[in-house]
Amino acid sequence: MHARHDYKTLRQTFEQAADLYQQARPDYPEALLDDLVQAADLHPGDRLLEIGCATGKATLPLAKRGFNMTCVELGADLAEAARRNLTGMDAEIITGGFEEWQPEAGKRFDLVFAATAWNWIDPKVRYSKAWQVLRPGGHLAFWNATHVFPDNGDLFFREIQDVYDELGEGKPKNTDWPKPGELQEQREEIGQSGLFEVVHVRQFDWERIYHAEEYINLLKTFSDHILMEEWKREKLFSEIRVRLNSRPDSSVRRHWGAVLHVARRLD
Repeated sequence: MHARHDYKTLRQTFEQAADLYQQARPDYPEALLDDLVQAADLHPGDRLLEIGCATGKATLPLAKRGFNMTCVELGADLAEAARRNLTGMDAEIITGGFEEWQPEAGKRFDLVFAATAWNWIDPKVRYSKAWQVLRPGGHLAFWNATHVFPDNGDLFFREIQDVYDELGEGKPKNTDWPKPGELQEQREEIGQSGLFEVVHVRQFDWERIYHAEEYINLLKTFSDHILMEEWKREKLFSEIRVRLNSRPDSSVRRHWGAVLHVARRLD
């Protein structure tokens, strides 16, 4: 992430990728969603509030499990895409920022959750606001889909770093290359809020194969690539095409990881 852009600028960038987001971003593993349902003691008909649903990557599978979904999404185009993707489901998509949004009088939720969006919410506000809109004994959950690097992972990502470096977009020297199961957990931060107690933390990982254009479409949904100068982006993408198309199957194996955090509201 570039130091010159704060998170409020960066989180606006996803709007530019609204048409690509649903197809390019990974689906979350069923096992993660099952684990969430169990850890937060959810039952069909329960009211779930999602922060930053984007196009509904996590919303749709949870709506299909029979929950009543309310989503607050900052981007108007993303929210519109989510409405289309959730047609016929028990789901309401509200366009706006979670920090400013207020639920209808007296309406409280069984779960407040964020899928690859919690880090984009104002850290001064997110825990208190989630606490406010939850019923007593309700739960907060969040996870972040991120890149992990198993020992037997595809070497492409390390090899392509020279292109990023050449463009002045390289990773800082001390950047982590986390392995599956070794992602940083946010237990301490949750505890420090004084509003929640951690009840469950579990790491998940999964793999996806991307053909050259699919991988480029994925990169087009990342804030740092969206903000890259156009000539740099074009040069990077053309180099990725050349390298991946020279492989027998023209594809790359990308490993995803996520840490599911579930915490209970303290009363």
